[in-house]
Amino acid sequence: MGNEAQPQDATASVDFQEVQQTERFKTLRKRHRSFVFPMAVAFLLWYFAYVLLADYAVGFMSIKVWGNINVGLILGLLQFVTTFGITAWYVSYSNRKLDPIAAGIRHEIEGHQFDKDGNVIRGAAK
Repeated sequence: MGNEAQPQDATASVDFQEVQQTERFKTLRKRHRSFVFPMAVAFLLWYFAYVLLADYAVGFMSIKVWGNINVGLILGLLQFVTTFGITAWYVSYSNRKLDPIAAGIRHEIEGHQFDKDGNVIRGAAK
């Protein structure tokens, strides 16, 4: 019961610091950061602008646009729209620019071949 052989972890003998020094990993990290950091700054600026407007520009935020819908409510809902939009944009960016490089690095580390969805191809030559 407790004496069954455990499969050896494919990454147990990997020198991850060495992997981090490769050009492929540096390219992956650069592409990731070139999207994430500017987008995070832009979203935080947008979010804090909304908070500051809500706190200091009450007259502007309470302008009625249609019925009981005011500028503040519209901008608040746009926060959600922006969040979903950024998420969709990142998924698309990641699928095109990051995942192929990451799959290649993972292939080198694990010694497996993967299909386009990242699944191990059974019977593939190592």
